[in-house]
Amino acid sequence: MSVDQRSASRLAIVQALYQMEVAGKGLNEIFAEFESHWIGREIEGAQYKPADAAFFRDVLQGVLTDQVAIDRQIDRALSGGWPLSRLESVMRAALRAGVYELRSRKDVPARVVIKEYVDVAGAFFGPTESGMVNAVLDRIAHEERAEELS
Repeated sequence: MSVDQRSASRLAIVQALYQMEVAGKGLNEIFAEFESHWIGREIEGAQYKPADAAFFRDVLQGVLTDQVAIDRQIDRALSGGWPLSRLESVMRAALRAGVYELRSRKDVPARVVIKEYVDVAGAFFGPTESGMVNAVLDRIAHEERAEELS
């Protein structure tokens, strides 16, 4: 499994979480749709890189299972009294996936998790939003992985 496949998975995870929130799709429907139509295919002229399906499933399932705790942790990490609910849904998806990885995927270095989700945010937004993703995930990484980052 390559680094590119994990990066493609993260982009797909954020897109899937967005679809689930905006379109109200269920987990099994999302798994089927993404694995058969999006991952590693060309859609509307855009080529999607092959993704690591097991990683995609793990992170997506993990975010949904732990979403209440993840959302509370993000709310605490957001500065200026901005609750998670006020953020755009793609931003919420990127933060949720990043926090899940920081909490539960100790096989992935914290700095890699942060950089990858900053890059995903950069695919959709400008430097301000990417900077916010960086700040929130960095703050949470220092809670979850203090020993790794010291």
